[in-house]
Amino acid sequence: MADPPDKAGGAAATSSTGATSPSTATGSASLSRTAAPRRGGALVIGRLTEHGVANYQHRSDENPSYYVKVHTSRGLKTLWGKDLERALIAGETRPKVGDLIGARRTGRDAVTITARRRDPSGRVIAEEAQLAHRTRWVLEKVQFFAERARLARRVRDEQLDVRKTVRANPELKSTFLSVRAAEEFATRRIADPKDRERFMALVREAVAGSIQKGEPLPAVRLRDRAPAVTVSKTPKPPTREDPTR
Repeated sequence: MADPPDKAGGAAATSSTGATSPSTATGSASLSRTAAPRRGGALVIGRLTEHGVANYQHRSDENPSYYVKVHTSRGLKTLWGKDLERALIAGETRPKVGDLIGARRTGRDAVTITARRRDPSGRVIAEEAQLAHRTRWVLEKVQFFAERARLARRVRDEQLDVRKTVRANPELKSTFLSVRAAEEFATRRIADPKDRERFMALVREAVAGSIQKGEPLPAVRLRDRAPAVTVSKTPKPPTREDPTR
């Protein structure tokens, strides 16, 4: 069965009272390529109450996934996605049950899965390879996101003293070196001052946005040619996503 259309920025986050029915695709999933990143999801803030491995939506006929339960100001929310386990274990702050946390989708990876079709008795009658998407998560204590927002403001501020800022925030050294490299690149390769200004504004915003979302502090890699920047006003069509991934 084909994966359900992703119409709301990812079906991995669901309330405890209901959810979109997931795909019946099961089996081995191998990372095939990185999907074009979409804008980061909303930050879910609340008290971590429970997490673990379980069949999606705790249904016996669904595939194994990973869940995180967060008690938010609007009630209990359950997040689903295999990457949540990695995000919880490998995060900088290593949240524990009882901690006030934030969780955010930061992108998606394209994966190849084996979709199995079953008869009414549950016996597998057909298999086929399908492309699906696995959501990437950042899950940290709330202090992490407050600090990242502060660092992002530093990157966006063109008037600050970079040396003083790096002394106070040494973790930003590689980031500011990358921004400096972008400035040198723009000076060499972009003749029009307005185009250079626009290019640098886009670079700063991309770097700051990545920091604020909670992604690893980036180092901008520039090619010898200025990238073409286009702004699309037409929303992209929905893509398919396996909510158990």
